[in-house]
Amino acid sequence: MILEHVLVLSAYLLSIGIYGLITSRNMVRALMCLELILNAVNINFVTFSDLFDSRQLKGNVFSIFVIAIAAAEAAIGLAIVSSIHRNRKSTRINQSNLLNK
Repeated sequence: MILEHVLVLSAYLLSIGIYGLITSRNMVRALMCLELILNAVNINFVTFSDLFDSRQLKGNVFSIFVIAIAAAEAAIGLAIVSSIHRNRKSTRINQSNLLNK
């Protein structure tokens, strides 16, 4: 695949993720947009690892670590969202401020 196409795809994923993170009012949607941002970064890691040093797999290994950390982040985030939904009956970000009671 051509380098420019992969970088454009990564830029689209990053911009969609940032736009969704800024405009999202739902916690689950915000977590999904954060995952889009992390996947865009992973695409860049793998692409530049293949481009600059194809014999060493540093970018691939680092992207696997990012995927593992993102899975843990998603599990913890969804557990927190589930707990807030159970207590507050809402997953909207502006209605679930735990400091204002």
